[in-house]
Amino acid sequence: MARLPKRYVRFFEDFPEVGKAYETYGEAVATAGPLDEKTRCLMKLAMSFGARLEGGAKSHAHKALQAGATVEELRHAALLAAPTLGFPHMMACLSWIDAVLEEEKS
Repeated sequence: MARLPKRYVRFFEDFPEVGKAYETYGEAVATAGPLDEKTRCLMKLAMSFGARLEGGAKSHAHKALQAGATVEELRHAALLAAPTLGFPHMMACLSWIDAVLEEEKS
């Protein structure tokens, strides 16, 4: 399992009530509809790709793997970025997935 980013941990240390409210909000949104956990994780990964959020993409890639997504599904999500976001951005997305897979190995 991946370590939490230091900034994320520090946020929860510095602002525990806000952190708890954020987690509660996230749980409410996650369970408000019919999507299963893996699908939600892959969708959040794709949204992170589109917003060019490297940290978010890596976090959601780890979560997607934990939810049962395959390496091929993560890579396919990155490939799907090409027509919408452009080839160079898709290549960046693939590099983020590669970095996550390396982290998962260690």
